[in-house]
Amino acid sequence: MLNDPLLTQDIRAVVKHALEEDIRDGDITAMLIPADNKAEAQVITREPAVVCGQPWVNEVFRQLDPDVEIEWLVKDGDEVQPEQILFKLKGAARSLLTGERTALNFLQTLSGTATTSRQYSKLVAGKEIKILDTRKTIPGLRLAQKYAVKIGGCHNHRIGLYDAFLIKENHIAACGGIAAAVHKAREIAPGKPVEVEVESLEELRLAINAGADTVMLDNFDINSIKEAIVSNQGRVKLEVSGNLEADNLTNKAIEGINYLSSGSLTKHCRAVDLSLQFTNSPNLPSPEIKSPTVK
Repeated sequence: MLNDPLLTQDIRAVVKHALEEDIRDGDITAMLIPADNKAEAQVITREPAVVCGQPWVNEVFRQLDPDVEIEWLVKDGDEVQPEQILFKLKGAARSLLTGERTALNFLQTLSGTATTSRQYSKLVAGKEIKILDTRKTIPGLRLAQKYAVKIGGCHNHRIGLYDAFLIKENHIAACGGIAAAVHKAREIAPGKPVEVEVESLEELRLAINAGADTVMLDNFDINSIKEAIVSNQGRVKLEVSGNLEADNLTNKAIEGINYLSSGSLTKHCRAVDLSLQFTNSPNLPSPEIKSPTVK
């Protein structure tokens, strides 16, 4: 996914915006430190996590100060334990302090998404079923969180409103029915996937007959899901969605279902607790200075 030019452009753009948001016309606290003072630092995790966000961290310091040296001791996708060092930094003390919060914001958020995704992916290990994310992402971090989901071991649903059809209740009502909506979708973009969200077995039948590629079973209970599998007979791919959490997801991961989709991968994730510590600052008054908690 990192080879995708769109993701590369997105990383540059979101990092640029994040730095501008934080720094504006200057980091006045960092100006307390002489500009020529050098420092070394390390970033550790305070809790178990799946690391994700290395390209964003690298881009923060590339844009802020290309002379900052970064040594990664882990890679995206690695599972780490409390007090483990993730990476080391060397360069101007001002640059390390100015870039600290922006870099850690990306890393803690994306690691949180990847950690949640790893937890979910393990729940269906060994099954021929994929767990998908949704568009319930942090505004501005859509591609970043989609990347983190894949790092964690889950899969991406459509990226946005442009790359696949997802015909829901209001679309169906506005188009005059499921068949009319699917037919119109084929006219508008013949090569793009067409998925229909249904709320009953009758709507499932209509979506299958209309030629949908995938049908999303929205908030179906277990018995209804089993009936849907029998009714489908493998004609379309089936996706189950609606309030899927870690504690109930496996109940619906049954044979005959292709996908489970959950907004929890991106909207319920908790940022990982990370800390940056100065380890060697020869030009500063103390030989070892820890940066204060950045709020």
